[in-house]
Amino acid sequence: MSPLTSALQFMRQLVARFWSLLALRWRNVFYLYLAFLFSLFVVVDAAFLHVGSNMRQTAFDLMMKWRVVVPKPDPTIVIVDINEASLAAMAKDYGRWPWPRQVLGEFLEHLETQQPKAVVFDILFSDPDVYNPDSDAYFDAAVARTNNTYFPMLRLDPADDQLSQVKAAQIPGVGKIEDEVPAPDATVAMVLPFFQSILKGGRLGLHNIYPDADGVVRQYTVFRADYGWAIPSLPARVVEGLGGKEPDTESVILNWRGKPFTYPTVSFSDVLFDMQRQVPQRAPDEFKGKIVLIGSTAPSLFDVKPTPLAQLHPGVEILATAIDNMQRGDYLHVPEGRIFYPLLSLLMIWGTAWAFYRDVGYTKIDRLFGASQFILLGITYASINLSTTYINLTGPVTVALAYFSIARIYSVATLRTLEKTALRASLDQGGELHATLLLIRLQRGTEAMSDSLLEQMRLALEHSGTAAKSAEVLKGRQRGLWALFEYTFAISWVAPAAAEDKIAAIRNDVAAVTEQLPQVLGRYIDMHPGAADWITQEGKIHGGEAARAGWRGLFATALLQWNEKGATT
Repeated sequence: MSPLTSALQFMRQLVARFWSLLALRWRNVFYLYLAFLFSLFVVVDAAFLHVGSNMRQTAFDLMMKWRVVVPKPDPTIVIVDINEASLAAMAKDYGRWPWPRQVLGEFLEHLETQQPKAVVFDILFSDPDVYNPDSDAYFDAAVARTNNTYFPMLRLDPADDQLSQVKAAQIPGVGKIEDEVPAPDATVAMVLPFFQSILKGGRLGLHNIYPDADGVVRQYTVFRADYGWAIPSLPARVVEGLGGKEPDTESVILNWRGKPFTYPTVSFSDVLFDMQRQVPQRAPDEFKGKIVLIGSTAPSLFDVKPTPLAQLHPGVEILATAIDNMQRGDYLHVPEGRIFYPLLSLLMIWGTAWAFYRDVGYTKIDRLFGASQFILLGITYASINLSTTYINLTGPVTVALAYFSIARIYSVATLRTLEKTALRASLDQGGELHATLLLIRLQRGTEAMSDSLLEQMRLALEHSGTAAKSAEVLKGRQRGLWALFEYTFAISWVAPAAAEDKIAAIRNDVAAVTEQLPQVLGRYIDMHPGAADWITQEGKIHGGEAARAGWRGLFATALLQWNEKGATT
């Protein structure tokens, strides 16, 4: 034997010894200890760690990416895309980005002739173009002639608020937060548009995108609360300006319409060059009644964020999704569940622990646990497909699955050690013993017996009667004498030979079990005449290692008696 093989064999023996010692020390109480540890984790996690929340976020991303029922994007929202093709096409005449503002002014003028519902710039005009003041003036005048244009402003780090000269109360569109007293002189670090026409128009909103702790964008701000003031976001201002009602929460979880480039998109350069033709080829009402977003999907302009649907999701598409969600009111509602989720986790943990502790049967536990997890995940998946209320049960499911996995490994690893067979009991005792054996054989043609069905019947037999006993299934797959027993249940009792009271109790129990056989077995098979046959054998055996031979003798005697009375084999 090679050193490696010897080492592996030693490790296997060491692991087996560990499980045996653990089983003999703790037995089924292990499941309760384990449930207590998991319960402690659930409580600490709910209060401090928030691992469950991270699980739910990961599950949300998977559910969102693979859901079947996806809301259609609003066809009235159109993106005019300053993409890489536009940057390349316009570089010859207008240079690199940013282009002179007159280009955008002329584009806006032509756009307004088609009577769009709203024009939303996803471009921050924070500084003047010192080399083209006339171009800036042209753009400023073009904006001043509109009443349906919306522009972004940028919220900076609140740590710099004391250095700012921008008072929150003076920002266009700002409102007071209900039940709070706003600070009238509070300043906020904010980048406002440079142009006076934009400030006078007052159609301003934040276009900050705040990702979750893992860097993924799942929600969008409705308004930002600062010093008692509610500073609105750009999508909220658009919805308000169009006569809609913006959400009354600070942020909403986005109900994504699909991967990037889901919304109708046209290239900025294609539209601009067509506008400049004497005879335009595009439809003259292409943007009539539309919400037109002007922004960029060009990777070189770095306006991309990771979302559940893509690692590089253009910011203008996220803005379009937020406007779409707030306008329709179909953003996702997620119940907070600070108490519900931990309670559900504890319920599943202790329900599973109790089933293992009471030894209701591994087949039954596996089926019930598997069905419960499937149902809970089904509720989660159905909620994100069929409603706007996302019931995310994946955190409790994951915790329960972790508990079940450890408990199941323990149950398999310690099965031999924890077997409550009469043979093991007789091996552990010395002296003369009184052994009792009840063999129950099912007729071969009764029905096709699955292992799970046999296990359920075995448990039912073991739990029948009142005295301590063990029940095993003999399937005819064993070697030697045991191969003669097919679809046979062996129920065994053992007691000291001198304990007459215990022997009498066992005999009473045998009578009770045989009397209950038709009812017990009738739950699982058709108990027609001849469906099952049974025989009882008892005798004296010696404890210790000699018990093996004693039990074999009882089985052989029972088999002979069975044959003598003409039982079907």
